[in-house]
Amino acid sequence: MFTSDLSETFERARRDLADLVKLQSVSAQGRQLPETADAVTVLLEAEGFTVKRYEGQVAPVLIAEAGQGARTVLLYNHYDVQPETPLELWDSPPFELTERAGRLYGRGASDDKGELISRLGALRALKASCDGELPFRVRWLIEGEEEIGSPSLARIVREHADELRADFCWWEFGTIDPAGRPVLYAGLKGILCLELRARVAQSDLHSQFGAVVDNPLYQLARALSSMRDEQGRVTIEGFHDDVRPASEADLGAVSRIPDESSALQETYGITGFLGNASGAEFYRRLALEPVLNINGVHGGYGDAGSKTVLPATAFAKLDFRLVPDQSPSRVAQLVREHLARIGLADVEVVELESHEEPARSDLTHPLVQLAVATARDVYGAEPVLHPSSGGSGPMHPFIEYLGMPVVAMGIGNLGGRVHAPNENIRLEDFQNGIRFGAEFFRRLAQY
Repeated sequence: MFTSDLSETFERARRDLADLVKLQSVSAQGRQLPETADAVTVLLEAEGFTVKRYEGQVAPVLIAEAGQGARTVLLYNHYDVQPETPLELWDSPPFELTERAGRLYGRGASDDKGELISRLGALRALKASCDGELPFRVRWLIEGEEEIGSPSLARIVREHADELRADFCWWEFGTIDPAGRPVLYAGLKGILCLELRARVAQSDLHSQFGAVVDNPLYQLARALSSMRDEQGRVTIEGFHDDVRPASEADLGAVSRIPDESSALQETYGITGFLGNASGAEFYRRLALEPVLNINGVHGGYGDAGSKTVLPATAFAKLDFRLVPDQSPSRVAQLVREHLARIGLADVEVVELESHEEPARSDLTHPLVQLAVATARDVYGAEPVLHPSSGGSGPMHPFIEYLGMPVVAMGIGNLGGRVHAPNENIRLEDFQNGIRFGAEFFRRLAQY
């Protein structure tokens, strides 16, 4: 085990995190992205990294390399953050790292500046124990567009595959659950975001014409209700045809996940789960099944009282979370075909943002298991290994173009409020993340 005194490393990492949190790198609004890429470059170069900078559609992408040895690890992180609004719900300034009751608050403290800095601290600690040299090669891709769908990442990974090849990729997030168990993820779902738009007239009409003119909200209600059943299963014809069957390792991992569904229900006041799912079934659905979610339906009159109007237009926003080997573009086409089939061909289907393909690594890969074993020893608790997160991210290009296993392990927590006001990490998790990284890197170099 890595036993060096890390107190100085912890303090330096905290200062670095405070400096990064000050930078308002909001990719959705194009704020301070080059400046933050510059700051990250300075941090990396100070540790001996050679840093190359490539222009993305919105923000610079950094590819860095340091060390040498038989093993190579690729790290993936991002320096952009979500908008800080609503400001009035923050208990301290969002771009000022603030400690309260053992937690560090600030936008990006968890997602993803805290993760990035904890790994930098781990590399510093390992170097200090190895006479200032890294005993393996580390490559690091750090982008500034993750929070807007990583529109440049697949191209960058494909075009610079030779600069990124490695034995293993350590992904940008992960959590410590309420029982103190490290939670690792070996995959991410894909995502497709759509907007359905219905129009029946050039302007709103008096509601008396509802006797002879269709209503766009009825059209959307009919469209949406036809796409999934009461248990949440998508009912679009052909939707499940490309779903890759879960492996025995995937199903075994799901069966071993401790059931925290009741804690989720209590934390968020959830009225109930589809199909009364719990235990292994809850996590099988979350990790291994595709899903359709409706983000919102909009149209017509919504203020106080009544207004007898037949709206001219209405729209609905939805997202699909996809699993291997589903294709976002193929699913979008299936939606259009489905609407035409039920007589709603006039409902327009608009594809929003960048799509992301699903990705899942082999849980039995030796380096995946090395990460699990390291987490077990560092945290003194049995790790929880998920075949896939229920969420999405740009993991697919790393598996598709680089052919390496990918595992997410990090420093988040259930109350971390990622993307929300009062985003935070626990100081203890930040420090343990540095400990885990140093030990994992040490074992990887010796593997």
